Amino acid sequence: MPMSLQNCSELITIDLGANNLYGMVPPWIGNSLPNLVILNLRSNQLYGRLPLNICLLSHIQILDLSLNKIEGTIPECIYNLTAMSRTMDTNSSAIYVYIMGRGSYIEYASLAWKGREFVFKNSLGLVKMIDLSNNKLHGEIPEGITNLTELIALNLSRNNLSGLITPRIGLLRNLQCLDLSRNQLCGEIPMSISNLNFLSQLDLSANNLSGKIPTGTQIQSLDASAFLENPKLCGSPLPNECLEDLHPNYINNQGHKEENDDDGFITKGFYVAASLGFIVGFWGCVAFQC
Repeated sequence: MPMSLQNCSELITIDLGANNLYGMVPPWIGNSLPNLVILNLRSNQLYGRLPLNICLLSHIQILDLSLNKIEGTIPECIYNLTAMSRTMDTNSSAIYVYIMGRGSYIEYASLAWKGREFVFKNSLGLVKMIDLSNNKLHGEIPEGITNLTELIALNLSRNNLSGLITPRIGLLRNLQCLDLSRNQLCGEIPMSISNLNFLSQLDLSANNLSGKIPTGTQIQSLDASAFLENPKLCGSPLPNECLEDLHPNYINNQGHKEENDDDGFITKGFYVAASLGFIVGFWGCVAFQC
């Protein structure tokens, strides 16, 4: 990207997707282009780490850096993309404020998702999305991303992300598309994911997730492919049932067994203590008499 762009401080849209650009994401982008609403650098040859200054883009609503070679971690400060946590409508969004009074010019954006292309025009002010898929990112997904409560799409697939899916994922109540597939995420799927009532596209496949898939109307209505290639994952909509579902009495019996074991231990302990008390008391009385 040419450095001369940093002089265009009033820019609200940069769409340089599907070119052959190389180099790093410019570190000056957050300082010099504070009014950016759309940044699309998808499908280029960008490499290096994401600059921390990207967190200064407080007006950004669409951030697409997918299909590059970006490495490092997702910045912890991502929660500072505050436009993604503010409720707006098509008449009051940042985009429409900027283009007001410019004749018949209509702002629009073409966005790719799961191999399909979507064009947004009148509803563009409502679209808030982050797509960092198909890069070389590693580390954990920062919990602060759940502060961006107006996100409708989050795609972090095809990276090397690890760790747990944060239990706060349910705070992203407006999510319609969530793709965390083909990473190295582990642990159980948080129960709060069943609170995402608008979720229509979910992909958690090809990770190291385990345990039972949370129950919820939205989750069980999804295709099983959303959970495949997680060998330790079980429950609907996957065909492999969980052990507690196949043998519901197993856990109860185990629980009763442990309780009985505890009772036995207490009973034995009682007799041991009583016996010791008797012996100590007996010899105490003998000593007193002497």
